[in-house]
Amino acid sequence: MYAEERRRQIASLTAVEGRVNVTELAERFDVTAETIRRDLSALHDEGVVHRVHGGAVASQSYRSTELPLDARQRASSSAKAAIAECALQFIPESPSSTIFLDSGSSIGMLGQRIAETSADREYSVVTNSIPTALDLSVSGLHDVQLLGGTVRPISQAVVGSTALRTLALLRADVAFVGTNALSIQHGLSTADAQEAAVKAAMVTNAHKVVVLCDSTKLGNDYVVSFAPLSEIDVVVTDSEAPPTFLDELRSHGIEVVLAGAQ
Repeated sequence: MYAEERRRQIASLTAVEGRVNVTELAERFDVTAETIRRDLSALHDEGVVHRVHGGAVASQSYRSTELPLDARQRASSSAKAAIAECALQFIPESPSSTIFLDSGSSIGMLGQRIAETSADREYSVVTNSIPTALDLSVSGLHDVQLLGGTVRPISQAVVGSTALRTLALLRADVAFVGTNALSIQHGLSTADAQEAAVKAAMVTNAHKVVVLCDSTKLGNDYVVSFAPLSEIDVVVTDSEAPPTFLDELRSHGIEVVLAGAQ
């Protein structure tokens, strides 16, 4: 495991559990205590956690930094691939169905799997992700719609008033939504207000909402919340997700699906 991914998982564990200690983290990730101390120091410098004697506690600040799409695709890539595979089960069987696919690394992997498995299918796909639209446009799907608007270079997502006006006229059977963070208090959140607006519109205009969220994002908060827990039907995550957090999600009536679980 790369240091970046380990630190993301440590940040998520700290956010969910409130406090972590060096010894337990060293055992969990099979590294030395000194390595964990360096990880915690780096996370402290980023404002993600607060270092305390023997470990760290959760930071109460809202995160705003955002990685480019290619960097997000590399982070937790195996978990995201498993999540995307697992999410295929929620694609409607009806040939007249419509699905929303928003932007993001996990959703991008789902788009690739749809492109590989859905040749000659007749359902419609609406997306604001340029890479996903390109993958699907050559896959044999009969109806792929890319929303119009302004392109955000960091995420290769289309945002803005034109995209929102189009979404206001559309309805989907299922919206597959990605997120930068998922917490019990603030639901789904992301770093950019314009991207959040598109995600929120997809959530609002879909009959069912399926969230793809790897375990490193659980318990965190970003600056822009776009959907509370009450608007989520399913969360697909990986088997590293903390069981107590998953129980909290289930208590809110959310179906939890663990990708890669035995």
